[in-house]
Amino acid sequence: MNKFLKIFLMGTLLSIMFVSIGFCGDSSMAQINANKYGMLTLIPPIVAIILAFITKNVLLSLFTGIFSGIYILLLEKHNIFSSFMFSFLKVTQEILESISSPWNAGIILQTLTIGGLIALISRMGGAKAIAEKLSEKAKSPTSAQIYTWLLGIVIFFDDYANALTVGPIMRPVTDKMRVSREKLSFIIDSTAAPIAGIALISTWVGYELGLIKDGFDAIGQDVSAYGVFIATIPFRFYNIFILIFIFFSAILLREFGPMRKAEVRTRKTGKVHSDTAELMSDLENQGIQPKEGSKLRIINAVLPITTLITVAFLGLYYNGYQTIVASSNIELIEQIRNNHASWFAIRHCFSNSNAAIVLFQAALLSSILAALMGRIQKIFSIKEAIDIWVKGVKSLVITILILALAWTLSSVVKELGTARYLVNILSGRIPPFLLSSIIFILGAIISFATGTSYGTMGILMPLTIPLAFAINPDPLFINISIGAVLTGAIFGDHCSPISDTTILSSMGASCDHIDHVKTQLFYAVPVGIIAILFGYIPVSLGMSAWISLLMGSGVVFLLLFFVGKKVD
Repeated sequence: MNKFLKIFLMGTLLSIMFVSIGFCGDSSMAQINANKYGMLTLIPPIVAIILAFITKNVLLSLFTGIFSGIYILLLEKHNIFSSFMFSFLKVTQEILESISSPWNAGIILQTLTIGGLIALISRMGGAKAIAEKLSEKAKSPTSAQIYTWLLGIVIFFDDYANALTVGPIMRPVTDKMRVSREKLSFIIDSTAAPIAGIALISTWVGYELGLIKDGFDAIGQDVSAYGVFIATIPFRFYNIFILIFIFFSAILLREFGPMRKAEVRTRKTGKVHSDTAELMSDLENQGIQPKEGSKLRIINAVLPITTLITVAFLGLYYNGYQTIVASSNIELIEQIRNNHASWFAIRHCFSNSNAAIVLFQAALLSSILAALMGRIQKIFSIKEAIDIWVKGVKSLVITILILALAWTLSSVVKELGTARYLVNILSGRIPPFLLSSIIFILGAIISFATGTSYGTMGILMPLTIPLAFAINPDPLFINISIGAVLTGAIFGDHCSPISDTTILSSMGASCDHIDHVKTQLFYAVPVGIIAILFGYIPVSLGMSAWISLLMGSGVVFLLLFFVGKKVD
């Protein structure tokens, strides 16, 4: 692993130094800092990532990365000694600001509340009942993985909801079928952002549409942002190939790299995680088991989870509707009021909703329902229900700490201008057929270093559309470049140990976070390379996207068949 990590990091740095592409900067504070500090802006993310792999202590690694970034920023005002003291004070302030962000606070409440909900469901025996029912159908590791994959696709509307829901439901099934926690967390992570990013209706769509519209406004073109969004879906090669990779991996039962070691360990010994694993959540070891003697009912899991999903859907629509009505867009308001149930109305309402708040509300309502169900069935009293719910919340404290530090590091890296520095140094002329590939790589580097796909999209999209238009005004060429931005950001985020979705996937699967990152990295990187070689380069040379998708899917199959080894 250390050898691979060194090669990967060296390749990243060499890409930064030698790859070139025509972007321009801006006059923001981030841009000023990027110009001022240069390569020093890379220190915080690199320190955090390397320390995470070496020490396997994510909290220490993130804190050190944050501290190093703030120390660099404060050196301008203080000497090298006093900067240490002021950096510590500044770190605590930055963490508080990250937590106090309305969006981040909503994510924290949502995560903790779903943890309490899962604890109640587990105590009522609902999780065990549905696991036993699925176990009757999931007769093998193959079917267990396929069911997990399908459930991940069904919960397409939000990546956070996906990561927090699929794991607790499928964990007992995959454990029984001797599928490792590392593989479970990989499937969860690979059906979270990759699905939400290409879903026609999701909490991602609004943000992506806004970026596309702003990019076309910059070149003076009035286009249908949603039409462009749909047109880019065939060019989301990484998203599509990683989903196909999971399916073929489950069918063939072939693995390679660290994932194969994890799967062999679990098949042979039944140990679903390594002996040294630090599980991100562990309800089983906190007494959250079905009450002895109580009848196991599937409804005790199905009804609360169905309520969670249904209320989330309705809440996303209502919240978005209220946001639109409160806006000054008279034309949009009239269109939605005239036809509430149209595809147009649903899409725009979802796009304008606050997913963090809505999912928190849905989880809280589902928790209340679960508590009442347990009380009616005399499984526990209301007081006991609250105690169980709190235990579930406590099980996710480490996850919240990691999320808070990851957000803080992202904020510090943004202020330091790391992403702007990467964009600025990649300047020069390149052949048009390589543009989408370079954008994909650049997006991957930035999102890997910063841990945010949203931030990466926000930086690259306003630059990519004008650049692609200047090189080749063909709409197809521009759509390919847009697809590369949206997919490259997800690819880098998928690989990053400081990404919130990566963290939540580890939590949902109750897996050691670093074990999840190490095993996933060896799968994500080859699929990313396939996306470039059999996706972006061929379509940029004129090949049909559908032929590229078929060809890339075949290569994914061959990769698993010839490189992977059978895990009996």
